[in-house]
This record gives sequence, structure tokens and C-alpha cells, in this order.
Amino acid sequence: MKIAIGNDHAGTDYKLAIVGMLKSMHIEVKNYGTDGTDSVDYPDFVHPVAEDVASNAVDFGIIICGSGNGASITANKHQKVRSALCWTNEIVALARQHNDANILSLPARYISLPQALEMVKTFLETKFEGGRHERRVEKIPCK
Repeated sequence: MKIAIGNDHAGTDYKLAIVGMLKSMHIEVKNYGTDGTDSVDYPDFVHPVAEDVASNAVDFGIIICGSGNGASITANKHQKVRSALCWTNEIVALARQHNDANILSLPARYISLPQALEMVKTFLETKFEGGRHERRVEKIPCK
């Protein structure tokens, strides 16, 4: 499995912990995020993740900013991307099961680091249910 990850300054600590966990799980990681805490613009780090997901260069993406909103909005501008802003483990599971989300957007300022790590595990382990949900996902327009 290969994951692309991107973050702004608010998500650096979370990104570093997530990358460490993914590597311990023998998952290849493409790191597009900043490793610092100086203010940066999240689109600069989210667009490459979304491009990798849209082109199938990676299996999934993880993006992290303060609220998760800006990063998710940016990612969802890309064709074939379904970025889900999640703040609980249950929403993560539903985003995968019902929406076939391929990018997980995390709000670093509103969830704890242990929550974020558990959410990433759930995202990677949960399968899309298909069925009635597949019909709905197919109705999401792609330009």
C-alpha cells in the first residue's frame, strides 16, 4: 500500500506521528507536507496529494490542517477525489463504507493525536460497501 500525506504548519506533529505509524505498518509514504511550524499555505501541500490520488499513483491520501476544512475543500477540486473531513472514528468508517472516500482530512486543532492515529487505522482498514452506495457515489460529478 502507498499513501500520500500533506499538511500545513498546524498538522506537522500529527503528520510526523502518522508517518511513523504507517512506516511501522510497512506502508510506503509520500510526504508532501511541511516538517516545520512556520506558517505555510495548505493548498501547496494538498494539491500534490490529491493529484497522486486522482492519478492512482497512491492508494489513499491523508491531509491535515487546523480545521481540516480548507484542506478538504482544496482536495475535492480534483477529479476522482473524494476527501472526507472527519472528526470521529465513526465518521471515518462511514466515509469509507458509504462514500468510498479516498482522502482522509484531519482537523489537527480539534482532535487529539491518539484519535488521529486511530482514525487513520480505521480509514485504511474499512472497505467500501458498494451496493446502493455505489450508485450514489457514481452521481458525484467529475469534470
